[in-house]
Amino acid sequence: MTADLRFAPATGIGSLPGGDAREAARTATGSFEDFPFLPELPARGPGADMIGRTAGMLVELYARVEPSGWRIGDRPGRDTKRARSWLGEDLDALEEFTQGYEGQLKVQAVGPWTLAATLELRNGEVALSDPGACRDLAGSLAEGLRLHLEEVRRRIPGAQIVLQLDEPSLIGVLRGQVRSASGYRTHRAVDRQVVEAGLRDVVGVHAGGPVVVHSCAPDVPFALLRRAGAAAVSFDFALLTERDDDAIGEAVEGGTRLFAGVVPGTDTALSDPAGSVMGVRTLWRRLGLHPGLLAEAVTVTPSCGLAGASPEYARKALAHCAQAARSLADNPE
Repeated sequence: MTADLRFAPATGIGSLPGGDAREAARTATGSFEDFPFLPELPARGPGADMIGRTAGMLVELYARVEPSGWRIGDRPGRDTKRARSWLGEDLDALEEFTQGYEGQLKVQAVGPWTLAATLELRNGEVALSDPGACRDLAGSLAEGLRLHLEEVRRRIPGAQIVLQLDEPSLIGVLRGQVRSASGYRTHRAVDRQVVEAGLRDVVGVHAGGPVVVHSCAPDVPFALLRRAGAAAVSFDFALLTERDDDAIGEAVEGGTRLFAGVVPGTDTALSDPAGSVMGVRTLWRRLGLHPGLLAEAVTVTPSCGLAGASPEYARKALAHCAQAARSLADNPE
């Protein structure tokens, strides 16, 4: 991450409720005037979900829906075509609402290890079971992301694109917790250096642009993600423990941005915006970090995607993130 890189104070994670691309784009751009994002609408069905959307981006690898999940096949079928069609629809809507926009814009895709832990090979086992398949999948993903980023730049030329890689299964991959097809055993843990190298290869696709890695699981491997080239780490703030203090302190001092998920992702009563970031202020004091660093080091987000929320709550949650970020900037102590 370059020393002069600055992220905007608040943004969303990616998914929103409903199936109306224009309404989602209006919400994503209207909530964050300086850091909108490309919405995902999984309620539309297979191909609009996180895995399906990314599977549709793959180059020379294709996936179809089976009763057990997404499985790699020989040729593009209707599931691939549907995923690409919905992504095109979402890009059309975002382009409409970002005419003349100049500023940061976030797009999301599933990272290589969550994809490997989810996409099945022809034998029904996930790609994670085969190191060669993992390498092929990462290479296909990298090329697909390169083309996707080119398309977004063409449509929204004034945007400074931020790529978010979603890695909810990363901890399971590192700990050997990904279950086999039978469910009776788990796949062997992948060596941390192999995981780091695989991530680095995909992160490197966004040459000159920042990459955020999002993990909404406990024990986020901050140091590994930083070594892999992530400019920022996105996480559910409620899952932090004091065991994470050292890694977070090192990340902040090393210039890594924290995307702190402090606003719940499903319908609930929201506290006042200042209350939502009280835990961030407390963490800062505990780490002995300068309060003036807060606005420079933290971007406020929901704790995870908002696909499971009501449309009304989703709009409120995004507005709440923007208000909470202003509270941090105005009153860091």
